[in-house]
Amino acid sequence: MPYVILLVDDNAVQASMRRAILSGTGYQIEVATNPVDALKLLDTPELAHRVRLVITDHLMPNMKGPQFVAALRRQFPSMPVLVLSGMLGSEEEYAGMEVVHRLKPLAPENLIQLALSLSSNTLERTA
Repeated sequence: MPYVILLVDDNAVQASMRRAILSGTGYQIEVATNPVDALKLLDTPELAHRVRLVITDHLMPNMKGPQFVAALRRQFPSMPVLVLSGMLGSEEEYAGMEVVHRLKPLAPENLIQLALSLSSNTLERTA
């Protein structure tokens, strides 16, 4: 079974676009439209052990990115996380959470390169 990149974004258009961009990486791309669904997916052992990277939006209804990352860290302390935000200064909300933060829009080639780099670091740690 292929390794997985989990995308978390409440904007269906953005999630679909990122899924299409990342589909050429060789990873299975799973999409959750909110952080609660993402955490439920990660409670599924057969999926959770294959996830190599979580890419999340910063601003989402009901649970913002920092709260999602805090919940994620309790279960997966070393999971690579890429936070995408359109808000200047939002990276300060992730202090001490060991995430990679980038402002949107992120060029497709930059997203691919960053995803491959972050996910390959996971493979090295788990090998």
